[in-house]
Amino acid sequence: MKNIIVTGGAGFIGSNFVHYVVDNHPEVHITVLDKLTYAGNKENLAGLPSDRVELIVGDIVDAELVDRLVKDADAVVHYAAESHNDNSLNDPLPFVETNIMGTYMLLEACRKYDVRYHHVSTDEVYGDLPLREDLPGNGDGPGEKFTAETSYNPSSPYSSTKAGSDLLVKAWVRSFGLKATISNCSNNYGPYQHIEKFIPRQITNILSGIQPKLYGEGKNVRDWIHTNDHSSAVWEILTKGRIGETYLIGADGEENNKQVLEMILELMNQPKDAYEHVTDRVGHDLRYAIDSRKLHEELGWTPQYTNFHDGLADTIKWYTDNKDWWLPEKEAVEASYSKNGQ
Repeated sequence: MKNIIVTGGAGFIGSNFVHYVVDNHPEVHITVLDKLTYAGNKENLAGLPSDRVELIVGDIVDAELVDRLVKDADAVVHYAAESHNDNSLNDPLPFVETNIMGTYMLLEACRKYDVRYHHVSTDEVYGDLPLREDLPGNGDGPGEKFTAETSYNPSSPYSSTKAGSDLLVKAWVRSFGLKATISNCSNNYGPYQHIEKFIPRQITNILSGIQPKLYGEGKNVRDWIHTNDHSSAVWEILTKGRIGETYLIGADGEENNKQVLEMILELMNQPKDAYEHVTDRVGHDLRYAIDSRKLHEELGWTPQYTNFHDGLADTIKWYTDNKDWWLPEKEAVEASYSKNGQ
């Protein structure tokens, strides 16, 4: 693994992976391929050594560009995706183009040059789970968390296109012997996350003097993982994972939106009830929960951030210290949400 391509490496999760590899694997050169849509930001890579990280601005659906880059690579780690659920409900086409066609282009290039491929996906491909209070026994029995054997049941244009891309990878492994693995991760939080997302939106609302927003009653549960832990897990899968396997990445961080928002308010010295209820998201999945035992047992991976409270405090500090990174976009993001009563 001397030369790797990271697609979407200027986005939130991808850029954190680039930082992780730079910090922990000095022998690796990284080519970042990123279209630099609104979610991609050159500043996410600022300060990284230019002799080790090269940014190529381009589209993964550009077959000629992808072919040229993959030809000289040892591995491709595919983060690039259209990923915002609300946007997929308003305009599904970019999600089909990037998440389906873009993945196809990468798979074909990796097949042509026999290059190792790792596909970064989401737990949203599995649909959702019942809330814990609605489960028999309220425990952790079969079917109460997502596993690699859980049937796909996506509920939005975003999650359905990610499910489709996962199935393409599986087909290329079986039909063409592609050296590929898949990871499905729970909800990430941490530095460089676009402020349209739930946690950074609420943090930056408070920093901007805007009342935080809670979808509906806030009962929807996400299994939160710090993006640094996601990065270390992807590296373990890339270098040690069994070809053709799917690994689920999670850190046992189940919290509902109301709990998360109240924790943010408390950490930022605000009253816990100082938020506004807004219109719930259409088709808002109830609960995600990851069973990551396979990753622990096969590859020996463990998360660093096992305390969500501490990870959230670190995240709040990052947004507080980096206002120049997010402030120019804040007004436009809030204007977009307000159109939908959110």
